[in-house]
Amino acid sequence: MKKKPMAKVKHSSANLKKKKVETGKRGRVVKMTLPVQTKPSPVADPRYAQAVENYQAGLKAMQEHKFEKAKALLQKVAATGPRELADRAAVHLSSCNQRMAHASTTFKTPEEHYDYAVSLMNVGDYVGAREHLEKILKQNAKADYAVYGLAVLDCLTGHYENSLKGLAEAIGLNPGNRFQARNDSDFQNLADDPRFTELIYPEVDESPKGDGWR
Repeated sequence: MKKKPMAKVKHSSANLKKKKVETGKRGRVVKMTLPVQTKPSPVADPRYAQAVENYQAGLKAMQEHKFEKAKALLQKVAATGPRELADRAAVHLSSCNQRMAHASTTFKTPEEHYDYAVSLMNVGDYVGAREHLEKILKQNAKADYAVYGLAVLDCLTGHYENSLKGLAEAIGLNPGNRFQARNDSDFQNLADDPRFTELIYPEVDESPKGDGWR
């Protein structure tokens, strides 16, 4: 007696999917992986880009002495910008407020005016410092301290020839500037220049040769 051939069981894709699901329910736990969510890049963040733009515009306005405009831009960054920019903006905003306050102040004495110019030099505002030192000299061309201040400023900004000329002029107007220059660290870039040494230590060249001086 011939056996009938067994009918082939057709597994549809639907059945296979069903069995896989059932296996997951009965046996191992089926884990679902979710797409990883990444934070947007700061560069791609429009708010970050706007804060950077305002910050740069604020600094440019300060350099151009447009302090009202600079203040408005820096205030936006300090209030709504990312922390790293907000902290920097706050520092420049404080400087901007000081500049605005002094701009509306009449200096009582030339010395007070000079102290303000030095304060600008100390915070790196070399353009503003030069403007105020030149204003002092316009009022008094023999103001040796202002000439000395310009010599310091020229040294800090790499104009060494002008610095040496200015220092020589300041010493000519007031020999006391020679002793001040000896202990002034702002002239450190000229420390190895023999011309600078001759200016602040003229007695070295005046000493007789061969006297054993060292």
